[in-house]
Amino acid sequence: MNNTIANTLQTIQEHPVIPVFYHQDPQNCVDILTACYNGGIRVFEFTNRGVHAAHNFKVLLDHRNAHFPDLKLGIGTIKTPAQAEDYLNIGADFIVSPIVKAEIAKVSADRNILWIPGCMTPTEINYAEELGAPLIKLFPGDTLGPGFLKAIKPLFPALKFMPTGGVDIDKDNIDGWLNAGVSALGFGSKLFNHTETTGAGYVWLSERCRSLIKIVTRK
Repeated sequence: MNNTIANTLQTIQEHPVIPVFYHQDPQNCVDILTACYNGGIRVFEFTNRGVHAAHNFKVLLDHRNAHFPDLKLGIGTIKTPAQAEDYLNIGADFIVSPIVKAEIAKVSADRNILWIPGCMTPTEINYAEELGAPLIKLFPGDTLGPGFLKAIKPLFPALKFMPTGGVDIDKDNIDGWLNAGVSALGFGSKLFNHTETTGAGYVWLSERCRSLIKIVTRK
């Protein structure tokens, strides 16, 4: 494992609460990223899920570079090697996929960037490990559940795992995943679900991130 990938992986382990977010409005994206950072987040996944995704990701990267140099900013929902190339050229720190694809693994490895593939079965996990992935995205997390990880983790002692997709911000749910042995958790819609959907600052989101970090790191 090269130093760049190892550094990203270490940052994820040290800061295991990972917001997963997309919005079509670039200012909203900046506001959300800022609120998360103010709440202690140091790893953030933006998703490639809309026509404005590439543009907004560039905006976020510019903002990160200017204000949050210690934040790892990655791109998710990458399904083709061309998409991976495009976002690596923009400057993504890591690549997250909902699938396992050898061509994406190669693009990421050639650029010395961490690739986190999405898996749902032991066969997919084994294939991802063969392709060199050190961290596996369990997706969808709410469908698989902590019991699945408990059952299969002994089969893959060298791998680290991160559930994403429907992961709840409830402490009992988080404790279940932590007890099953996850290294990080990706939080999507449940993290951002709030009556206050607009407005600069998002104080409630910063506070929620702080609370989640305490729960996940058990500090």
